[in-house]
Amino acid sequence: METPQSLDDGTLRIGMYEEELKKFNWNMLLIQTLIFAIGIWNLISATAVEDKSQGLYRNQLLWFGIGMCITALVLLVHYSIFSRLAYVIYFANLLLLVGVLLIGQQNLGARRWIGYGAFRMQPSEFMKIAVVIMLAKYFETDRTVGGFGIRDLLLPGLLVGLPVGLIALQPDLGTAMIVAFVATSMFVFVKIKPRTLLIIGVCAAIAVPTVYHFGLKPYQKQRIISFIDPGADPKGSGYNSIQSMIAVGSGQLVGKGYKKGTQSQLNFLPEHHTDFIFSVFAEERGFVGCTILLALYLAFLLNGLSIAYQSHDKFGMLLALGIMMIFFFHIVVNMGMVMGLLPIVGVPLPFMSYGGSALLTSLIGVAILTNIANKKFMF
Repeated sequence: METPQSLDDGTLRIGMYEEELKKFNWNMLLIQTLIFAIGIWNLISATAVEDKSQGLYRNQLLWFGIGMCITALVLLVHYSIFSRLAYVIYFANLLLLVGVLLIGQQNLGARRWIGYGAFRMQPSEFMKIAVVIMLAKYFETDRTVGGFGIRDLLLPGLLVGLPVGLIALQPDLGTAMIVAFVATSMFVFVKIKPRTLLIIGVCAAIAVPTVYHFGLKPYQKQRIISFIDPGADPKGSGYNSIQSMIAVGSGQLVGKGYKKGTQSQLNFLPEHHTDFIFSVFAEERGFVGCTILLALYLAFLLNGLSIAYQSHDKFGMLLALGIMMIFFFHIVVNMGMVMGLLPIVGVPLPFMSYGGSALLTSLIGVAILTNIANKKFMF
């Protein structure tokens, strides 16, 4: 008498799993994988003639595999666990940033990595998500009447300022800037008093010239000057920008073809497997290829914003919004700098640029977004 009942229960359980699988939102994972596949294809071309770079695409595939394993683990839990662990995640990453300054590995004058031997990680990349989780936790409950004031923003402002300062000391101005931009976006999104916004705007206006004169190193100032007029020093500080713009422009309508980009294959284009990976793609695939890639990124961003909008709780909404702002600023800043529209600050293009820590951060971000999308009705 028990066997039929157990079979019925088992059949019902399998049916429920099948129904849940049918409703599973795969959009972000599918778009992510498609952009990554284009990135691998492009990376193979970008490193085709460099003996020292042979096999970089294999490393990138390995990191992608590790990232998808982490994605599976993230999808097994409810995203509310990040709310409970928000400050633990934040301070753990903050300690890693301190560790970078004390015992980090130095390369090209920057101390940004921590690790041993061939294994290296860049804690500043993971700090982006840690800051978003921390701010989503802080703002998930309204503590004020009529909006947040200056006093209410002092603590989260300090918690954002600490990692921004530590990252800037590495120095990694690009990542510090991304963290600051993402935090500012979340500050603006939550309810802030108009008077407070005005004060913040005035402080920012005063801080920008102050940081430029007293906070930037000479080479960082030169990058800004070269952005305004790359031709002023075409063989020095303006070289990267000029070569990148040549690569992007020479792609014309349909590009020069796979592995036929002269700027990358002849090594005129610097860092063409990391910061300037989009220049390689534009030269080989042209306007048509760039339009398709931009359409994929737009679909990716719109899907992420839709997840934030449809989230059933404030924490999930703020978490999704913050993660999407990370992707948005990375895409805009990277493409802007390689086309000469923004200063060169060394920001990777998500899923396209080579780099294990950056790729893992992007994959974890998509995993959290997918978690929110598929558990928005679970309480």
